[in-house]
Amino acid sequence: MATQEQKRALAILEKMKAAYPSAQIALQYSTPMQLLCAVIMSAQTTDEQVNKVNESLFKKYKSVRDFASVDESVFEKEISSVNFFRNKARNIVKTARIVQEKYNGAVPRTIDELVELPGVGRKTANIVLWELHGVIAGVVVDTHVKRVSLALGFTKNKDPVKVEQDLMRLFPQKEWGMIGHYFQAYGRTVLRARGKPLMEDFLKQE
Repeated sequence: MATQEQKRALAILEKMKAAYPSAQIALQYSTPMQLLCAVIMSAQTTDEQVNKVNESLFKKYKSVRDFASVDESVFEKEISSVNFFRNKARNIVKTARIVQEKYNGAVPRTIDELVELPGVGRKTANIVLWELHGVIAGVVVDTHVKRVSLALGFTKNKDPVKVEQDLMRLFPQKEWGMIGHYFQAYGRTVLRARGKPLMEDFLKQE
């Protein structure tokens, strides 16, 4: 039986679903490796900036082999407008080479395999599994999700892993895959880190 805390959380989630019926990943991609690349690039960089870079980048790099065969220094220059581009370039190229050699060019389908790849943590792994395979392994926790979770009283933690655990306890597993999208939408439009809200707060009564 659901606790009062869980009932409140679900009621809030239902309001988010109504407010953001078309919530989906903001990163643009066409292939599994492009998605993995984009999510790695998005750490501490806005999705808008990543999409801007990838608009031309993804015309050149589509398959795992494309990413695996590029010279790291060349790739660095191509993504130099994202934060921490050197580390990200190194991780993306290394990851592509591991996927090519160890997994026969197929992006892994389990969270344990994904988090072993350079530059891939639970957030990235959860996004890839949900977006590519509809596999629910956990809840995506980024800066928006963490901020919204704290503000709504869903967690008292700031460590993403602990925030994820708190959200997994509050919500049924069938909801985990989309929670990140709804919380991100709320964080971008209502509970913004900077600037005025872009829409009225429909959760005021909660």
